[in-house]
Amino acid sequence: MKYLPTIGIECHVQLATKTKLFSEVDNDARGKEPNSCVSPVDYALPGMLPRLNGEAIRLAILAGRAMNCKINSHSRFDRKHYFYPDSPKGYQITQFYEPIIGEGFVELPSGTKIRIEHAHLEGDAGKLTHFDTYSLVDLNRVDTPLIEIVSMPDIHSAKDAHDYCKELWRLMIFAGVSYGDLYNGNMRFDVNISLAPETSKELGTRAEIKNLNSFRSVERAVEYEITRQTKLLEKGEKIIQETRGWNDASGKTTAQRSKEEAKDYRYMPEPDLPPINLSADFIDTESAKLPPMPKDYRDKFHGIIADDILEIMLDYPQLINKTNEIDQKHLKSISNLFVSVLLAEEKSAEFLNDLPSAKDLNELAEMNEKKELSSTATKEVFLRLFDPQMKNRGAKNIAKELGLIQENDLGALEKIVDIVLAKPETKKAQDDYKNGEQKVIGFLVGQVMKESKGKANPSAVQDILKKKLA
Repeated sequence: MKYLPTIGIECHVQLATKTKLFSEVDNDARGKEPNSCVSPVDYALPGMLPRLNGEAIRLAILAGRAMNCKINSHSRFDRKHYFYPDSPKGYQITQFYEPIIGEGFVELPSGTKIRIEHAHLEGDAGKLTHFDTYSLVDLNRVDTPLIEIVSMPDIHSAKDAHDYCKELWRLMIFAGVSYGDLYNGNMRFDVNISLAPETSKELGTRAEIKNLNSFRSVERAVEYEITRQTKLLEKGEKIIQETRGWNDASGKTTAQRSKEEAKDYRYMPEPDLPPINLSADFIDTESAKLPPMPKDYRDKFHGIIADDILEIMLDYPQLINKTNEIDQKHLKSISNLFVSVLLAEEKSAEFLNDLPSAKDLNELAEMNEKKELSSTATKEVFLRLFDPQMKNRGAKNIAKELGLIQENDLGALEKIVDIVLAKPETKKAQDDYKNGEQKVIGFLVGQVMKESKGKANPSAVQDILKKKLA
């Protein structure tokens, strides 16, 4: 029997506000000491009341619009009760009944659309670090504002799960609503997977894999879970509805606890926060601030930049933003340099914040297209544009200083070719070429390049050689 996997994903996106969702404490705890970004509101000192951060509302609107979602003019907060060491209040302030973001969809690069059921605002929980015999609690993350994006069960493969999570990450980065730092937990994915016979109209029992923080982990976890559940079903065993953890090193999921239902959380309206009522004008004004999204760039550059190059560039908004300054006729060559040279050579992302000027990049592309620079020389000058000692000198000046500009004067090249052909050591190669051995032309071109100290245009040299040896 064949089984069809059905996958729904809940994505937690920490919003890039300056302060937390319900207090005036620094929201960016990256590199900070544990429990240093906390307030009496965060650790639930009796009598402390939450105050809603208005910037979180604005960012939630942008996030919703990035996912083609409806923004609800009326929403409110609820209490989700559970007791865990990283939740001092004993409950989480969230939006269960009336979320701020309604239904929408995310379109994958393949064109597949994954429906969004809703996304709600909530305060994040703290962080537990587990050791052999004890655990440590860090409350820096408590009440970090986040939206939880809930997809419909429209995903049916590990690859689409990977692509959906990656596209969500891109949308949140381009919209400017999150730092998108996966390592520091700015985005985390909970993946629900169930299997059912292909002919079945009902979904199978689902297992949830919690807190995945990389696209590759999402894909691997889904692949493993599909295999695990398939084996159980083939043996006639039942799938247990439970929460499972993912071990990246072993490549396996393991049971953690039985899966709670909504009733287990005893949801109730949050008594300390009023409802959120947004005017149509406010929603429209904030929505208009949404910058171009990945799909806009795909449409804009289709047929200009190769699809595989563009998809890589979409992981680096700084590169895509720079393309807006580049002459369209140079977009293909510059985008190739960005991906095949810059991203391959640089190991740190800091260089992305200080890219060369559009003038230098356009000048470099022009020189390459006029064959004033070889492809190797073009790459060398391109990397020198990032060198602090050569920055702002201009691509042409750098090429001249390094002696990389090719000789394109046909008269001058013909004289060099004549010198090479007059040498006794090239006589055999000339005879071989005349006898039909086409490959030896490469040897002769190499001799001309050597004679010209690397400055001759090899394409022009080859044309001259072929005419003289015809």
